[in-house]
Amino acid sequence: MAGELFHSGPLAVILILRMPEIQAGLADIVSLLKKSDFFSRLLQDDMYWLAAKSELASYPAGTALFHAGETAQRFFIVRKGSVAVSRVDGSGRSEEMARFVAGDSVGDFDFSRGATYDAEASCAEDSEILAFPGRGSTMDDLVLERPDVSARILLRTVAMISSRVRSTQALISDNAPWVRELRRQMYTDASTGLWSRSFLDDELHRSLEPPAAVVLCKPDRFKELCDTWTHAAGDAAMERIAAILKDEARGLRKAWAIRLRSNETAIVASGCDPREADAVAARIAAAYKGIDLRAITGDPGFAISASVAVASWPEDGQDLKSLVEQAYGLLMRAWKEGGDRVYRLVADNSGVADNSGVADNSGVADNSGVADDSGVADDSDGGGEEAR
Repeated sequence: MAGELFHSGPLAVILILRMPEIQAGLADIVSLLKKSDFFSRLLQDDMYWLAAKSELASYPAGTALFHAGETAQRFFIVRKGSVAVSRVDGSGRSEEMARFVAGDSVGDFDFSRGATYDAEASCAEDSEILAFPGRGSTMDDLVLERPDVSARILLRTVAMISSRVRSTQALISDNAPWVRELRRQMYTDASTGLWSRSFLDDELHRSLEPPAAVVLCKPDRFKELCDTWTHAAGDAAMERIAAILKDEARGLRKAWAIRLRSNETAIVASGCDPREADAVAARIAAAYKGIDLRAITGDPGFAISASVAVASWPEDGQDLKSLVEQAYGLLMRAWKEGGDRVYRLVADNSGVADNSGVADNSGVADNSGVADDSGVADDSDGGGEEAR
């Protein structure tokens, strides 16, 4: 076990032990990182870059990960073994407060706030631990190297802290302007101005009214666009897609345009019955085909289309999050089967959405079933307004 000497003053010398690193593929490290709230919604490319900045190592039983009073410059994810967190009481005795096992994160909340640890963590047995960032790197270093990824981590940090103090937030009026503005910033995708996946998971169910349309979209030929004309062309296409979704949301009584991940998006709309939901899906699919990319590609023959999945809540499923996941599976099916099609999720008699009920393009509602454009989403309710 190697060590390094660090001088913190003319007389002080600290010996830092370097634990044996474990050779693991980046994919394995990505899987570990995704167990943390920090990284659960980041892009796949971000995850692989972060994995390269992490350190997976073996720690013998009794090894301290951190001590009370130290600044939280990293946090840890247990891959194997267990970690005990303890605190010294007034009589000088060490009392175990919690024990973390495989898959658990240790010290993440203190790390997210840049705070000092208020307890000690040590390995209760021989363990394999992933540290982020790895030894020799700090979060400041990563910010300088990849400010875009760091900004996305910061947004997740805010969301994580918010979820952990939700009981405190209940004491604050949701209608206070500064609270609404903080929520808007926290749950907005910075690059498109759409609502984020975190908003869909954490907040939307509070404002959604049945019946509601859930329409998921994925552009076809997007990889070809980026590979041929660079990612700048993909960014430009996403701007146009975001504009289409915002326009559609404004035309509905109460709707939210959402970026799920990468180029996958959604519209969730209150007050839309299944027929109206099909009409929303049809309009979006038609609008994708109308995106003009000639100024970017210089190729009048290149155009994108859309793979679309549409579901109705609560008709196709009572649990919104589960319904979105099932609709996402149907979206990927539409995309893998060639794209340029709209598939509908159909509930079986048990009331659970079933991917076997697929409608082809001929079964999509026509434009006669359009929601009333007179009902524009209202900022006053704090949920249905457009993310800016």
